[in-house]
Amino acid sequence: MLDIRKLRENPEETIRRLNTRGKDFGYLRDLLVKDEERRKIIAEVEELKRKRNETSKLIGELKRKSEDVTEILKEVSGYGDRISALDAKLKDLEEEIEYVLLITPNLPHESVPVGKDETENKEIRRFMEPTQFDFEPKDHYELGVKHDILDFERAAKIAGSRFVVYKGFGARLERALIAFMMDVHSRNGYHEIIPPYIVNRESMTATGQLPKFEEDAFKLTENEWFLNPTAEVPTINLYRDEIIDFDLLPLNFCSYTMAFRSEAGSAGRDTRGLIRTHQFNKVELIKFSAPESSYDELEKMLKESELILQLLKIPYRVVAQCAGDLGASMAKTYDIEVWLPGQKTYREIGSISNAEDYQARRGNIRLRREKGAKPEYVHTLNGSGLAVGRTWVAVVENYQEADGSIKIPEVLIPYMGVEYIGRE
Repeated sequence: MLDIRKLRENPEETIRRLNTRGKDFGYLRDLLVKDEERRKIIAEVEELKRKRNETSKLIGELKRKSEDVTEILKEVSGYGDRISALDAKLKDLEEEIEYVLLITPNLPHESVPVGKDETENKEIRRFMEPTQFDFEPKDHYELGVKHDILDFERAAKIAGSRFVVYKGFGARLERALIAFMMDVHSRNGYHEIIPPYIVNRESMTATGQLPKFEEDAFKLTENEWFLNPTAEVPTINLYRDEIIDFDLLPLNFCSYTMAFRSEAGSAGRDTRGLIRTHQFNKVELIKFSAPESSYDELEKMLKESELILQLLKIPYRVVAQCAGDLGASMAKTYDIEVWLPGQKTYREIGSISNAEDYQARRGNIRLRREKGAKPEYVHTLNGSGLAVGRTWVAVVENYQEADGSIKIPEVLIPYMGVEYIGRE
């Protein structure tokens, strides 16, 4: 949630930076008017309560002297009526202000490039050159069907479009990638967890999916439950409404979940294969950091995410998202884009982001630097470690052979028990 104090202190600069996202946030000027009205009401209520207390004391003194207090009682009653009316108005104003703040995205960090969409993201670096073949490479869909390791037709019969059944060595490769990622990140100091796959409305609101992006979520009909859209949601909410001891920071978690997304608004995009499915496996990295070190932690997390592809020896590049491509909850994001020979292009396989205190304000997640110190908001970071299905695609397409078989990356052979898929 946007810190309203930033808006009060420098409204035009705050609005200008938000506008780099490609939308007009001038409505926040109206929010400031409401905020000023809210503060005036609070001041008036406090003054009325002070007068009521003073008058109540006076009534006690007059009663002890057996004097008439009729008029003074009317006065006190008037204070009560006015306070009740102001409290009702204050409640409405605070709900309006909170809703506007909840739907307003995070303030982009000053280092975020200005741009309208993903076409204006800034490339930072590359690892390996795109894989070259002396034959025409197939995409993962063709290879998956050829080796009977992916079944989209039966998945559609079971559930519908944008689902898949992994079969045989395809299922084993998916499982191997999950175990490999979790092992690597655990060795690098991340605490391994598997959280619930169902989250409540409070959890979705804390991380920023609600209220603005409810149509993108799979909502269960009862109990205000949602299917988890990413491990970021349950893992960030581990500490909702809690105060973390400063000495424990940074807290690092490696979280595996199955994730579910409705892909609203993506009609016609990536309808074939594993790139954009309703259900997918994901390994997510989560950090709770002190504010002063969160950007150092962001750079560490980026390198830790990159390590997976480096060990797999798959070409990729890192780009800095421009403001127009930035997720609503994030102040800064790097994308890792992997080379896919079947599409002859780089595609996103993971995002590494710093939300600063935006999610912590929504979820009331704070730190205390020392005993008796005033709590302050932590910074939350999350990064793909990685999206498993897209990593599956990258392995299959980059390691295909001329005969159509698929070589297993060296680091995955202990998990797979074979060196090739599609060879005797």
